Amino acid sequence: MIDFSDGTFLQDPYPTLNAVREETAIFDQRDEAGMQRWFLTRYDDVFRALRDRRLGRVPEPIMTSDDVGLPPPRDDWKPYYDIEQWSLLMLEPPEHRRLRQLIYREFTPKRVEELRPVVSEHAERLLQQAAAGSTFDLLADFAQPFSVHVIAELLGAPIQDWPRYLDWSHRIVKMYELDTTEDQAAAAVTASQEFGDWCRELIDRRRRSPGSDLISGLCTVETSDGRLSDDEIVSTIILLLNAGHEATVNALGNGMVSLLDAEGAWASVCNRDVRARDAIEEMIRFDPPLQLFERWVLGDDVSYGGRAFAAGEKIAMLFGSANRDPRHFPEPDTFVVTRADASHITFGGGIHTCIGAPLARLELSVALEALIAVVPELRLAQVPVRNPAFVIHGYESVIVAA
Repeated sequence: MIDFSDGTFLQDPYPTLNAVREETAIFDQRDEAGMQRWFLTRYDDVFRALRDRRLGRVPEPIMTSDDVGLPPPRDDWKPYYDIEQWSLLMLEPPEHRRLRQLIYREFTPKRVEELRPVVSEHAERLLQQAAAGSTFDLLADFAQPFSVHVIAELLGAPIQDWPRYLDWSHRIVKMYELDTTEDQAAAAVTASQEFGDWCRELIDRRRRSPGSDLISGLCTVETSDGRLSDDEIVSTIILLLNAGHEATVNALGNGMVSLLDAEGAWASVCNRDVRARDAIEEMIRFDPPLQLFERWVLGDDVSYGGRAFAAGEKIAMLFGSANRDPRHFPEPDTFVVTRADASHITFGGGIHTCIGAPLARLELSVALEALIAVVPELRLAQVPVRNPAFVIHGYESVIVAA
């Protein structure tokens, strides 16, 4: 029903998503490997599915990979599997609960809020540099270095290594797409090996000489369940760096294009008719950086979109479609900068709610405040260029005039 690799669709998926959603609450497709997915298109179904404990990110331990028709793990992908093994995104209780509780002991809202002064400093400094000329790339010149500087600051990772984080992250997240090529997979595996080795060296340094940073905290945090293993810390560092970069950059790029395109919206923000923290909720609802999230059916009596599911079937939730559902959001295809509706599902829900949501909101609001202060005459200088990907949804470049 949807060609997720079609160039026209990738440039603007919403006309197609809207049409399919209004035609049906659910549809199925098979990918080139024969894997069948059932896509949920409407807000209420997606909202419920995110919180449904009868669904899981991985089939184990309820079912085996063979039970659900997954091919056996590839030996040549082992470095990638190693970093994904203990990622919060790929775990279910009780391991998910144990790991998330340990991470929450260090990755607290208080620690995030304490970063506000340094986040503001990074934003203003990097934006002043980017806006020195008449035009600049909002992504490459500002959003990318800004997001990586912030997450590196929180983690205690060497900020000077930020170009390496970007390269590793860009290669690894290609594994989350629906149409990953063999070349992309090979590049992601190499990046996984390099990133994992780098993390282990950093963990070793922090164990010898701990500081007040998050990585030092992860190395020492302990509860009644014990401590984090090095493998768990590696997966957590990579998840936070990848998600902290990819989501924030794409949310800022997508959101600013929407904000600058909407008549009067940028002026309203600059004139303080709407608060930055309210404007960002519409920015991340209107064009979310993550378009799809998958779960396996692991329980009985599961029903969505008027269809009953059997254990072992796969459900794919279309976030962008749900965020444009007129059953929940009035005039959803209109960017309303004053909407201030945080009920969007951009950050997921249930036990897999994005652990970095407070940090993302802080970064986005601080970045928007810096843009207002430094480049109040900001406008699009060229038609933005989309990335040729669907799941991780963003632009390759957003050239603006200051």
